[in-house]
Amino acid sequence: MPLLTIQTNQPIEPGAKPGLLKSASETVASALGKPEQYVMVNAHANRDMLFAGSDAPLAYLELKSIGLPEDKTRDLSLALCALIHENLGIDTDRIYIEFANADRHMWGWNSGTF
Repeated sequence: MPLLTIQTNQPIEPGAKPGLLKSASETVASALGKPEQYVMVNAHANRDMLFAGSDAPLAYLELKSIGLPEDKTRDLSLALCALIHENLGIDTDRIYIEFANADRHMWGWNSGTF
């Protein structure tokens, strides 16, 4: 049920992408205390993006989850920024993260909803 989308204007080497996706999946599962079997992660590289008037390395992340606790967003931001910095070398002040709480009836899976 958690979905993390990573968008960046930087290339992600094909050999590095599986490791980034796996690390991101583990980070989200651990931070939210949810089974990794429900975590989905996707990454989009080489996007046309601009932040603060500059095309210097940047990333935009979206984390959507059922029951996303507001009191965990600070810790999630810390963990996700560290993940992106370690894997892509993007400075944490060039990363935006949007957190979204999804209602169970608005999240479909396995021919039903949660």
